[in-house]
Amino acid sequence: MSMAAETSIADKAPRTERGRKTLRKLLDAAAREFADHGFHEASISGITRRAGVALGSFYTYYDSKDAIFRALVKDMSEAVGAAARNALVPGMDALEVERAALEAFLRFAAENKALYRIIDEAEFVDAESYRAHYETIGSRIEDRLRAGGKGGELREGLGTPEAWALMGMNVFLGLRYAIWAREGDPDAAEVAAAANRLLQSGIAPIA
Repeated sequence: MSMAAETSIADKAPRTERGRKTLRKLLDAAAREFADHGFHEASISGITRRAGVALGSFYTYYDSKDAIFRALVKDMSEAVGAAARNALVPGMDALEVERAALEAFLRFAAENKALYRIIDEAEFVDAESYRAHYETIGSRIEDRLRAGGKGGELREGLGTPEAWALMGMNVFLGLRYAIWAREGDPDAAEVAAAANRLLQSGIAPIA
């Protein structure tokens, strides 16, 4: 991103509570618009109509449909991270942290079903945002794994491959049990506990 672009974004940041509420309305409306129609069929007028704000208000904060899409991907990525952080409490061991973080993610995805469609579409609309989303999550998990290793709660030497393997498991569990949920499925806590047992014991038979 150029310095000019960064300055433009900073200039458009809301400075009042009313402005922050309008921005939130636009992002929430954009999530619904992009989820319902996809990026190419979605429109700025559709976003403002859903948000209940004037078209001019959109351009107070965003220059284009591309700009709000990028902002939405970043906003969703940050919300995923916040959901995981908010589920953690002091005193949890490393495995319990992973269980709680996954459960929180499953609940978040179930309540925000637009997440998967928008993140997946970002691969083609804005590849940089798509990559940043997963690299950020992967780094968070890697940091937790390394901390667990240093604390003696996990095997030492865990790093990027293990973090991305864990992230991949979590992403597909979210797809199956949050987005494609079926009647009779185990709830988020049960799914997270099953995944945690896999982390703890693996799948090889115990000698």
